[in-house]
Amino acid sequence: MIALYVAVGGAVGSVTRYLVGMAIQQRAATAFPLGTLVINITGSFLLGFLLRATFGTVTLSPEQRALLTTGFCGGYTTFSTFSFDTAGMIEDGSYARAITYLGLSVGVSLIATFAGFALAQSALSFRGRS
Repeated sequence: MIALYVAVGGAVGSVTRYLVGMAIQQRAATAFPLGTLVINITGSFLLGFLLRATFGTVTLSPEQRALLTTGFCGGYTTFSTFSFDTAGMIEDGSYARAITYLGLSVGVSLIATFAGFALAQSALSFRGRS
């Protein structure tokens, strides 16, 4: 049953991400991904707030917590989870682990993005030859 709450929250978070991101980007009139940056920052703030304010309390039911955190924040931005995990490592004094996680998350994700670009270009080129 919790999965249904996650799905609903994810749908709302995804639509919110699209609407907010597009509104900001259109108003900013710049090539800099300001919409995405604002979404990543606000999503990180929201997840941090929700988890810290409700962890270990009965303020929210497990279903409500799943809807808001994994669902909405996850649909709005997975960057919020990345930030929360990294902050936890830093708070625990696991600096080397946090730096490794930061480097791998950002570096390997960028490499994966470029690999996706290359695969798409290769597929398009192959399709053009047939």
